[in-house]
This record gives sequence, structure tokens and C-alpha cells, in this order.
Amino acid sequence: MSEEGDKGIITAPFEEALSERYLVYALSTITARSLPDVRDGLKPVHRRLLWAMRLLRLSPDQAFKKCARVVGDVIGKYHPHGDQAVYDALVRLAQDFALRYPLVEGQGNFGNIDGDGAAAMRYTEARLTRAAMLLMADVDEATVEFRSTYNGEEEEPEVFPAAFPNLLANGAQGIAVGMATSIPPHNVAEIVDAAALLLDSPEATIIDLLGVLPGPDFPTGGVIVEPRENLVEAYATGRGAFRTRARWHVEDQGRGSWAIVVTEIPYGVSKGKLIEAIAGLIADKKLALLEDLRDESDSEIRILLEPRSRNVEPQALMESLFRLTDLEVRVPLNLNVLDHARTPRVMSLKEALSAWLDHRRQVLIRRSMHRLAEIADRLELLEGYLKAYLNLEEVIRIIREEDEPKAALMARFALSDRQAEAILNMRLRALRRLEEVEIGREQEALLAERKQLQALVESPARQTRALKAELQALRKDYAPDTPAGRRRTSFGEAVAAAAIPRDAMVAREPLTIIVSEKGWIRAQKGHADLADPSGLKFKEGDALLFWFHAETVDRILLASPSGRFFTLDAHALPGGRGFGEPVSLMVDWPAGERAVAALPMRPGSRWLLAASDGKGFIARAEALLAETRKGRQVMTPRSGATLAIAREIGEGHDHLALVGENRKLLVVPLAELPEQERGQGVALQKYRDGGLSDAITLRLADGLSWPMGGDSGRVRTEADLTPWLGPRAGAGRMAPTGFPRSNRFG
Repeated sequence: MSEEGDKGIITAPFEEALSERYLVYALSTITARSLPDVRDGLKPVHRRLLWAMRLLRLSPDQAFKKCARVVGDVIGKYHPHGDQAVYDALVRLAQDFALRYPLVEGQGNFGNIDGDGAAAMRYTEARLTRAAMLLMADVDEATVEFRSTYNGEEEEPEVFPAAFPNLLANGAQGIAVGMATSIPPHNVAEIVDAAALLLDSPEATIIDLLGVLPGPDFPTGGVIVEPRENLVEAYATGRGAFRTRARWHVEDQGRGSWAIVVTEIPYGVSKGKLIEAIAGLIADKKLALLEDLRDESDSEIRILLEPRSRNVEPQALMESLFRLTDLEVRVPLNLNVLDHARTPRVMSLKEALSAWLDHRRQVLIRRSMHRLAEIADRLELLEGYLKAYLNLEEVIRIIREEDEPKAALMARFALSDRQAEAILNMRLRALRRLEEVEIGREQEALLAERKQLQALVESPARQTRALKAELQALRKDYAPDTPAGRRRTSFGEAVAAAAIPRDAMVAREPLTIIVSEKGWIRAQKGHADLADPSGLKFKEGDALLFWFHAETVDRILLASPSGRFFTLDAHALPGGRGFGEPVSLMVDWPAGERAVAALPMRPGSRWLLAASDGKGFIARAEALLAETRKGRQVMTPRSGATLAIAREIGEGHDHLALVGENRKLLVVPLAELPEQERGQGVALQKYRDGGLSDAITLRLADGLSWPMGGDSGRVRTEADLTPWLGPRAGAGRMAPTGFPRSNRFG
């Protein structure tokens, strides 16, 4: 406490204090939790787990120990975090569907690919695998640096020697602050081949490396269908993704029927959730081609998919499933790792391999230097032993007669302290003549070994040969013809997903679409009689605006007065029992606007669009489709005008009839209208006063028909339209006698 009594309180700007503390947290998350080290591919928690298991002597040839014991040692000595988090990390290291080469061998329930969790740590047992032992091989030979643990009572390695290429072999996933990592697993034999190529040709390109390491090798298999150029770019930049599909085949069920059997699913996909998703599609009738599915999996995955009809194309069914479910996923690549200086950065494949090889070279040199130090120590002792044997009687006399034999021996024979101490500690049985011969032989062997090691340390070429020998020994253990080394993921054609017809995803059923004046919409099952809308009910103050027949596979087009078109899926519309729902809940419909038109979109059809000022054009139906809630602006009427007519042009129609508010009728050839995707269009009919009242397309040979008044249902037809024929943008002539007073064609 200071004299002023402020109790050590420091006054600082809040922004500065917050940013400083957040930076400390961010750096801790990045370097000590989320990102793996490029040299051994491990995060601190995984490294500490393996180190604790090594000290517990849980090698592959020893008995299992309870996971609770391992977790206790880890959180008590090395990693002061939650026990459940540490146990979850241990479980993942033992899951053969999560790691291509598990580092822990588990005994008990360690979860499964269905998404079920592992049993509690008090029930499960674990020990290390051969891959984990390779990661830690030579760790006691001064090959890596050690640091004190969090409480200063123990020591732990900063990184493992990593004779096993764990970063690429098993991959890694992690989310830090402002950055993340996602590295898929690869095949060890292919990694070794790529590393050997890099040792022989340091200038090798990514394309050269991909010639021997073609891509990821997932523990769950599957098929990679990513184009090769994308693979090259991803590995060259360290960022990308791999489009991966399930493996499947068609199985004959007898009597002409068949089923699809899925035997491998993409990496990282939970089988249980995948089956729930497919079952949901069947229940919601969003996949009309699929009748049922069964999970017949045991130790091997077997998901059986039954088509609705034997006439269904298997490829079409699978394409729809690839599009709608996790039978196809994109596995990301973000090779963001900590380099040898503990600096996070995104590396290319070549940089990651080079960093691992550089680390292995340093391990080789440090191991050699450590062995040279041991040889020097041993040669020093052997030299002292030989002096003792050559002067054995004198040595015995000094030991028997001198009060300080150690000092006397050192002075008499020019021995070091270690040599004199070793002579005094010799057993009597070692004084036999044979020992002198064996010491000489050992000395010669050590001198020869020292010469070789010194040459190795001084020669990069010798180091390269030694590294290649180590790689070949590793490849022999993980050869492609062994169960562990066999490639599980294959490569397919990188083709774009085929277009799936809508009736493959939605069951085709008849609907009657009902749209009210206030913008409420509903879909009634079946095709109701359009002649009698009296049975339809609406909210108070609302009334019928449009109703028409459609099917569940249709897409409904809604046109607003502003010229913007909106698209709704018929199968997703609310049912017809109630009043439906406002269109504004489904799309961004302009408030207060009344729909100009509502019709199903027929592929290949053409639409007439006309504004209230008499301008318009023809548009393809596909140009009216909108893929977002905001809709698609197709017509852009002039100021003061609105979209007045939006109608589908009938088959064979060759003329357009227009009637203005002045009751003047004009019939023009459709060929005079331009076809546009958007815009104002051209003048269709000109008016001195008022604007367009109605427009309709027709076949000139059939004449122009309109309904008579009243409930008679009679129709009048004007067969000869010659008086009203004219060029586009004309004024027209007064409508024929009997034309509806509403000034509309019906």
C-alpha cells in the first residue's frame, strides 16, 4: 500500500487496458491451445497427454491403464484445465474414424461414428500406439528442448522429435482468436514419398509433389471429386476445400428391383445425424425418388436406400441426395500452423513438408551430438581403465597404503577426477585379463563410431542419406499393401453436380393456389373448381384476388406494381384450411402493394409485361425467377407509371390486343414487341388522356372473345379484327359494340 492509501490501484484508459489484456488472451489461445506445431502436428494438450502416458509406461507392449489415471496426471502435472476437456482430447486420439492413424489405443467405449459419446473416464482404458511411440522416439537423447511445467516441479518437451509425420498424417482442427486451422489427414506412404522427393529435389513444385501425394486420405474413406486444378491451388496457397462424396453402389434385390448401398460416408459426418436428415426428407416429401432407408450397419457402414420406382435412375437419386444431405460435403483446408519460432502462419504443402524435414534434420544432428558426448565420456573412462591395467600392482599398492588414494592415483598416473573415481569403484572380478582385451575392443568400436558421427554432423549430404533411410524404414511399416497404409479415399471425376428436376426432390401433387387482395396466400390440396369461389373464406375486409391450379413441384411467380417479381415454392406454401399466411413473411413484398399477377412458372414460356403508361415488352419466364427474398426487378416503369399487366403468352398466339382507359382498342403483331430481360420496354399504345386499361394475347385467326354480362356464361367473339389492326404505338379505334363496360377483356 502506498502512503496515499491507494492500495496499489493503477489508473489507465479503459480501451488501452482492455486491448492489452485481450491481446494476451488471444496470443495464449493461438500459441498454447488451438494451433498445432508444424514439426510434430500436436497441440499442447495432445503433446502433454502422450508425454504423461509415456511416463506411465503405457507403450504398445504394456498393459492398459485407466483413462482417469492418465487425465489425472495430465491436469495435475502439465495441463491445468478441465478434466472433461482433457478426456475429450484423449478420446479423439483413440477414435479410428476421427484420426487416420490413432495415437492412442483404447479399450472400452470410445464413442462411434453415429455420434454417440465415449463412456466416462473411470470405465475406459488406454495405451499408446506405435505411431505415438515414433513421435516420441529419441526424446531422451537431447533431440528437443525441455521447459518447466506450469508449477515448476516437472519438465516437459516443447516439441516431439516426430519421426512420424503427424501434422499431415492425422491433420488438425482448431479455432483460435481471429484465425483457425483445418488440415485433413493424408496417407503416410504418400507423405514419405513426397518428403523423399523434396530431399532429392528441393526445387520440386506443388505439381511434382501432388504426383506422389495426390490429396487427402480420410479415415472414413469416401470419394474426392474436386477438380485437380483446385487441388493444386489449395496445396500451393494452404487454403481451399475438397469436395468429398460418400461411396455407394447399386445392389440387385431380385425380381428386377434394386437398392443403393452406401458403404462409406464423408469425413467428419455423423452417421446418426445423416440418417435423420434423409428420413426427414422422406417424411417431408422433399425427395420423391426415395421410398425408404434402412441402417444395416455393424462394424462396417451399410445404409440401404430404396427407390420409389425401379425406373428411377440411381445416379439421379444420388445427385439429389448429394445436393440435399451430407452425403457430399466440402472438407476445408487451412494450413495455419505454428512454425519453429512459434509464429502462426499459413503454409503451402511444400513449406509444411520442408519444415518437418528441417526439424528431422535438427533432431538427427542433436542426437548425433548427444551420442558424441556419450562416446567422449566413455572413452575417458576406458583410457583410465587401461592405465590401471597396465599398472595394476602400483594401483593396488596405492589403494592399500595411501590415506587419500584418489588424489594419489590422479597425481601418479595423470588421471582426471572421473577416471580415478571409476577405478576406485571397479569390482575385483573386473581385474581379470579378459577385461583388458574387451576394453580395447570397445575403445576401437567407439572411436570408429565417433568418426562416423563426426562426418555425419559435418556433411549435409550424409544427413540427407540418413533421413532418406529413416523415411524408407517408416514407409516399410506403412506400405500401401498393409492394412494401415492402404489408401482409403479414392478420386472421382471432378464434374459439376447435375441439374436435378424438381419432381425428384418434391412429390408431385395437385394444388389450388389462392391469393387474397391483402396479400395472404395458401395452397389447397387438389384442383378445385375454379368456376365457384363462393366456398373460399378470408379474413374480415379481405377478398379473393387470384386463384389457379398448380402442382407441388411448381414455382409461383408474383408480380408487384413496381415491376419486381418474387418467387415462391408451391410445396412450401401454407395449407388451405386456414387463411394462409402473408406473402411478406416469405419474401420482402412491398408494404401496401397489391399483386398484379400470380401464376406458376412454366419453363420455356414467354410473358407479356405492360405498364400503365402503355409501354411494355416480352420476357422469358426464366428471366422472372428470383433466387432471394428481395425478388428480381424486371420492369422499371417510368415515374408515375406502374406494372399493370403480367400475363403468360399462350401457345400459338401471334397478336396482342390492347384497350386504353379511353376505350380505344388496338391489335398489333407480337413480332413487333422486343424480348428483354429487364427495362421499360417500348410504346405499345399511345393515349391522349389516361393510360392502359387491359392487354391480352390472342391468335388472330380465332378472333377476340370476351364474356357477356350477367350469369349466363355466354361469350361474344369478334371474328374480324381488321378495323383494329395497326402498328405498335398506334392510338387504336373505339372498341366494338358490346365490349365490357369494365374496359377489360375478362
